[in-house]
Amino acid sequence: MRIPLSAPDITDAEIAAVTQVLRSGRLSLGPQLDAFESAIAQYTCTKHAVGVSSGTAGLHLAIRALGLKEGDEVILPSFTFIAAANVLRYERITPVFVDIDHLELNLDANMVEEAITPRTRAILAVHTFGRPAEMRTLQSIAQRHNLFLIEDACEALGAEYRGKKVGAIGDVAVFAFYPNKQITTAEGGVVVTQDSELASRVRSLRNHGRSNSGDWLQHAEVGYNYRLSELHAALGLPQLRRIDSILARRDEIALSYNKRFQSESSLIRPLVRDHYKTISWFVYVVRLRDEVDPSHRERIVGAMAAKGIACGRYFPPIHLQPAYVALHHRPLPISELAGARTIALPFFNHITEAQLDEVAETLRSLL
Repeated sequence: MRIPLSAPDITDAEIAAVTQVLRSGRLSLGPQLDAFESAIAQYTCTKHAVGVSSGTAGLHLAIRALGLKEGDEVILPSFTFIAAANVLRYERITPVFVDIDHLELNLDANMVEEAITPRTRAILAVHTFGRPAEMRTLQSIAQRHNLFLIEDACEALGAEYRGKKVGAIGDVAVFAFYPNKQITTAEGGVVVTQDSELASRVRSLRNHGRSNSGDWLQHAEVGYNYRLSELHAALGLPQLRRIDSILARRDEIALSYNKRFQSESSLIRPLVRDHYKTISWFVYVVRLRDEVDPSHRERIVGAMAAKGIACGRYFPPIHLQPAYVALHHRPLPISELAGARTIALPFFNHITEAQLDEVAETLRSLL
């Protein structure tokens, strides 16, 4: 693609940091990981951060560390990346999908309570596209029903809800650093929490369930190889140091797109400002209006690709995926409506004004 959907923002500082680790001979469980975890904890205003091999691994470990087990239920949106549901099924936990709100495309907090059953143990709130979920209401529901509140903040590093960083609101949260995220470690993620005991268990589980005795071959429980290497951590440190400028640039791009589409009546543009939420832009997603035939989306995406412009379809609802269709029976009309009409446009730090013009002009002409 001439204009990709996403692209990592790598500078000489990141290259130098990774090269230094390669020359050090210490490639795992070393000072770079310690420094990266400390920096993430400080940035997110949490007490503990545990680096892991991916956001998916982090979500899996969060579920395990909370003690959720077979037969439990967890409430989550269907309009999200499939990993959020997959990690539940790893543990034979039942995902209970709830619809999203039409405006922000986050979990509809008003519909969560009616989905709670005696088997419900947790709410998994996703900060979709970097926009914080309605955490005050979800916290209240979780406290009222004695449920865990898990934040899937994989798309939302730096976002804030009522002046508080996402990740520091629920019982545990997970961030991800895949190359399309705000900052990247190539592959990787981190689990953050205020709970020392929970953090200690996640730290053990990511490293084959090793005990805290210091004996490398002593294992307290069945664990996983979900470690984050020194190379990945070294890449993440200079990225995190630039997070403020990165987020400012992404906000600028989102505003620029919004201006270009302000007169396009067939599109729903994302909200770019909220009086009590700060968005951390992961992607810029427009939607065809509800009255537009959803088949137009496929023709538009195909035509854009033919012109060398990459677009995404975020997100096909999980409950409609072949691996899940037999497990779900609750109607989710907003999720299905949005899933058939979203178009993610090229969105990355180094996109140029000329590229933004070309994307916007091409999409308008196709509409």
